[in-house]
Amino acid sequence: MRRNELTISSHSHGDAAALRTLLLDVHDDCYADQMDDPFHTRDRFEWFVDHWSSNPGWACVVGYDAADPVGFAYGAPLAPETEWWRGHLDPEPEQQATFGLSELMVRPKWRKTGVSRHLHDALLKDRTEDLVVLSVDREHEKVQALYESWGYEKVGEDKPFDDSPTFAVMLLRLR
Repeated sequence: MRRNELTISSHSHGDAAALRTLLLDVHDDCYADQMDDPFHTRDRFEWFVDHWSSNPGWACVVGYDAADPVGFAYGAPLAPETEWWRGHLDPEPEQQATFGLSELMVRPKWRKTGVSRHLHDALLKDRTEDLVVLSVDREHEKVQALYESWGYEKVGEDKPFDDSPTFAVMLLRLR
């Protein structure tokens, strides 16, 4: 698939309910081989979708190849003093308005085609925050290296839930 064949739709908090099933279905395709892990089940992902999309600043982009959803990216501005990256940097950056990139998923059929970068860039293109933070499973070294090639730096590690993997905390300075 060529990047120019990808159609991107942008969405906000008001669209969350209408997008919910699509996001869950894409998740199921992306994690089909990991559904025996309680952290990657549809039920668990429903909680994350509902949690993040309840933020009034929630933003989401969905990529389509014709009518097929190929993936999505979403996140929301983090409230001041709640950013999970804070404990990893000393000194903290002067400009600290932070966008949390919660999810970036591309269905297996469309991986390694540039779709993930296109979704990432579409989600962040109009952001006014100074920083973007995300977490990536530290066992997924290729994914971490991909984010590093996009300008992110690993600033620490975090295990936010008892049943979650340990994540690399990654930060991108937009300004």
